[in-house]
Amino acid sequence: MRTASIGIDIGSTATKVAVMDGTELLEAFLTPTGFSSVDASERVLRELEARGYAAEGSDVVATGYGRVSVPYAQRALTEITCHARGAVYLFERDGTVIDVGGQDTKIIQIADGKVKKFVMNNKCASGTGKFLELMADRMGVSQPTLSELARSGQPTPITNVCTVFADSEVVSLIGRGEPLENIANGIIESVVGRVSSLVGQLRSSEYYLTGGLCENDYVVERLSAHLGAPVHTAPRARFAGAIGAALS
Repeated sequence: MRTASIGIDIGSTATKVAVMDGTELLEAFLTPTGFSSVDASERVLRELEARGYAAEGSDVVATGYGRVSVPYAQRALTEITCHARGAVYLFERDGTVIDVGGQDTKIIQIADGKVKKFVMNNKCASGTGKFLELMADRMGVSQPTLSELARSGQPTPITNVCTVFADSEVVSLIGRGEPLENIANGIIESVVGRVSSLVGQLRSSEYYLTGGLCENDYVVERLSAHLGAPVHTAPRARFAGAIGAALS
């Protein structure tokens, strides 16, 4: 069994793991968090062992909302610290990091490679990935299909800022026969608009998107349009928190 620097980011939707040797990223993998972050941490331990890594003797750092549920971690660090460090590693530039997670959205301003300011939306799911997941389920489509529909639709505003009421609004629109592509467009615009409003508190000339939505090309396009500046991402951007933990 090998030892390494291991970062574990237990989010509300997915648990991300980064295995590093110094500044070299050896492996990155994820598993659904499910109902129990304790169970997720146990699955990670088994997967690490299957890949030939031993937690004992490794420097294991946990982050994310489930960071206290990793008994084999030597340390637990805040998401802000780890996401910032991971973003600096991935993008190698200062700027504003936009992390849209399943449970919250974090906006982190980085200057000289360190956190300067940050704001969070953790009171409502309407500006998070969970909102898109719930709305896609309500429409009976996958999230990639939701984005494909949105790309060809005309915006039908989703006016409610509460997820519960927005769900009822979508049901009403479906019942009235509104084209699904228009509803999908309205859903995407609703999320992007709320994220952009939060970003407005920490504006920058450089924006970097991390979290699960960084893999959604249409969301990246619309976020860039709302902010009036390119939003950059990277192949491993979803693992920013785990990478930052492994580097800590």
